[in-house]
Amino acid sequence: MDKSRFAFSKQNYILLIIGIAAIVAGFILMGGPGSTETHFEPEIFSVRRIKVAPAICFFGFLFVIFAIMFKKREK
Repeated sequence: MDKSRFAFSKQNYILLIIGIAAIVAGFILMGGPGSTETHFEPEIFSVRRIKVAPAICFFGFLFVIFAIMFKKREK
């Protein structure tokens, strides 16, 4: 099959996988024990869950958008 008929190149798919992996990593970092009615868990307000993980997810989404729009320059 002619490669010019595909919407994305191999490089686009690699970039998409990297972006999706960053998003998944961000969601994993957001996880952890939660509070219940009888027990308060102060870990829910940690820097990792409040600032780092959402930033990783955000940059992952931006990277996925970049990967979709990326087009190799023709020489």
